[in-house]
Amino acid sequence: MKENFETSLKFVLTWEGGDKYTEDPKDPGGATKFGISQKAYPGLNIKDLTLEQAKAIYKKDYWDKCGCDVIGTPMDIITFDTAVNMGITTALRFKEKATDWQDYLMLRIAKYNDINNPKFLRGWLNRVLNLYKTVKRG
Repeated sequence: MKENFETSLKFVLTWEGGDKYTEDPKDPGGATKFGISQKAYPGLNIKDLTLEQAKAIYKKDYWDKCGCDVIGTPMDIITFDTAVNMGITTALRFKEKATDWQDYLMLRIAKYNDINNPKFLRGWLNRVLNLYKTVKRG
């Protein structure tokens, strides 16, 4: 739902490092700030990216493209967070395939296992666990 964008964005930004600028050589996205990567936005000055610019990108390129305004809670935050973390195509595929929001999270965990990246695996699993807790409290 529309009112859930800000709440969902707050969750995403917590896991995407907030306003910290990073250039991790093991991160295929390259330079990143607010979770927005240089690889995804090659024409954007990532180092000088503002929170308002990041919000606009997340709204237009993730929330809106996944139809989060109309899919209802908790699938809106789950789909949005998955789109940011794994890509829009994967997020929408999981949404179609999952029988419910818990099944969706299990699909995500299985995909992390397939990626087989030990450096990031623990963080990814903690992110899904935190998302589960957030939705359950919801």
